[in-house]
Amino acid sequence: MGSTTHLVSTKESMKEASVKTNVIANFAGRAWISLMSLLFVPLYIKFMGIESYGLIGIFISIIALFSLLDMGLSSTLSRELARLSATKDSAQESRNLVRTLEVIYWGVGLVIGLVVMLLAPVIAHHWVKTQGIPAKTVQQAVMIMGLVAAIQWPSSLYAGGLMGLQRQVRLNGVWMSMATIQHGGAVLVLWFISPTILAYFTWQIFISIVQTLLLAYSVWKTLPATHNESVFKKDLLQKNWKFAAGMTGITIIATILTQADKVILSKMLTLTVFGYYILAFNIANAVIGLVNPVFSAIFPKLSQLIVEEDNENIVSDYYHKGCQLASIIVFPVAAILAFFSVQVLQVWIRDPVIVQNTHLLLSLLVLGSTFNAVMILPLSLQLAHGWTRLSFIKNVFAVIIYVPLLLWLVGIYGATGAAIVWIILNVGYFLIEIPIMHNRLLVNDMWRWYFKDVGIPILIAFCVVGLSRILLPHNGSSFLVLSWITFTGMTAFSFTAMAFPFTYEWLRRVKNI
Repeated sequence: MGSTTHLVSTKESMKEASVKTNVIANFAGRAWISLMSLLFVPLYIKFMGIESYGLIGIFISIIALFSLLDMGLSSTLSRELARLSATKDSAQESRNLVRTLEVIYWGVGLVIGLVVMLLAPVIAHHWVKTQGIPAKTVQQAVMIMGLVAAIQWPSSLYAGGLMGLQRQVRLNGVWMSMATIQHGGAVLVLWFISPTILAYFTWQIFISIVQTLLLAYSVWKTLPATHNESVFKKDLLQKNWKFAAGMTGITIIATILTQADKVILSKMLTLTVFGYYILAFNIANAVIGLVNPVFSAIFPKLSQLIVEEDNENIVSDYYHKGCQLASIIVFPVAAILAFFSVQVLQVWIRDPVIVQNTHLLLSLLVLGSTFNAVMILPLSLQLAHGWTRLSFIKNVFAVIIYVPLLLWLVGIYGATGAAIVWIILNVGYFLIEIPIMHNRLLVNDMWRWYFKDVGIPILIAFCVVGLSRILLPHNGSSFLVLSWITFTGMTAFSFTAMAFPFTYEWLRRVKNI
C-alpha cells in the first residue's frame, strides 16, 4: 500500500514538474517577446512616424481577421496531440494528423497571401486615410503584408503542435530567438538602410520564412518515430470535425469582437489617430499576453488529465492553481498600466503629443483587457472538455450587441468610445459566462473562482497601486518615477501572491522535486 501511494505521489510530482517547466518557459518566452515588441516601438515611431506605425496595426488586424481561416485546426492539433500522448500505439496517428492539417494550412496560407495582395489597391485608396504617406506606398506595403501573411500563417499550426506535445521550452526558445532578430533587425534596417514602412515589411518576409521552417522542423523532430510514412488522412478530419467546427465558430465570432474596433476606427479616423489607438491597444494587450503562458501549459495538461483521471478534484486543483497564478501576474501589471498610464508613456515614448493622445485610451483598454485575461483560464477548462458551444453562443450574442454599440460610441467619442465598449464587452463576459460554465463543469467551484481566484487578488493589487498613485510625488525626475512605479509593482505583486497560501505550498513542493 505504501509503495502504491509513493508511485501515485511520484507520478503527481512529475506532472506538476512538467506544468511548472512549461509555465516558466511560457512566461520567459512571452515576457521576452513582449519586451522586444514594446522596447523598439519608440524607435519605430522615431524612424517611420506614428502614421507608419498605424500601418503596422493594420497588418496585425489583417492577420487576426484571417485567423478565421484557421478553422479551429491549431487548437484541434494541440488538444489531440495531448490526448494521443496519453494513449498507447498512437504514434502513427499523431504523425498523420500533423501531415493532414499541415497540407490544409499551407493551402490556406497561399489563399491569404493572394487575397491580401488583390485587396491592396482597395485598402490603400478607399479605406485608410493617410496624410503623409502616398497611397502608392501604402498599396505596396499591403502587398508585402500579403506575402508575409502567407509565409507566417503555418507557424500557428506548428506552435499548436508543440504545445500539445508539451515541448513548450523548445517552442519558446524559437519564439524568443526570432523575436530578438525580428525587432532588433528591423531597427537596424530602418537605421542603416531605409527608414520606411516598405523596408520594415520587407525585413518581415525573411523573418517569417526562418520562423516557419524552424517550427516545422521542431514539430516533426519531436513527434514519435514510426516505420511508416506520414500521410494525409481524410478520416482524421472527420474524426475531429466537431471540435474543430466549434473552435471555428468561436474563432470567427471572437475575431469579429476583437477586430471590429480596428476595422471601424481605421475607416473613420485618420491613420495618425488610429496609430495612437493601436499603440494603446498593443500595450494593453500585453496584459492578456501575460496569461497566455499559463493557458498554454494548463490547457494540454487539463486535456490529458480528463482522459487519464477519474477524479474531478485533481482537475479542479490544476484549474484553480492556473487561475490563481494568472491573477498573481496579471493584476499588478494591469493596475500599474491603468493608474500610471501617463507616467509609463512619458518614460517610455518621451513624446508629449503621443502621451497626451494615448494615455486615456491606455487606461480604459487595460481595464477591459484585465477582465478579458481572467476569462482565458475558464475557456481552457471548457475546451479541455471539448465543450465549445458556450463560448460560441456567448460570442454570437456579444456581436449582436457589440458592433452597433461600437458604431454608436465611436461616432460620438471616437477612439475613446471604442475603449469604453471594450470594457462593457469583457465585464459582460465576467458576469454572465462563469455562472453558466459552472452549472455544468466543476459545479461547486463558482464562488471559489469569483472570490478567491479573482476577487481578492484584484482588490489587493488595485488598492495598493491606486494608493501609490495618490502618493506619487509631483514633478519628480524620470528616474524617480520609474523607481516609484517599479517598487509599486513589486509591492503589489508580493501582496497579491500572499493571498494564495496553498499555491505557495504547491510551488514549494514542485521546487523540491
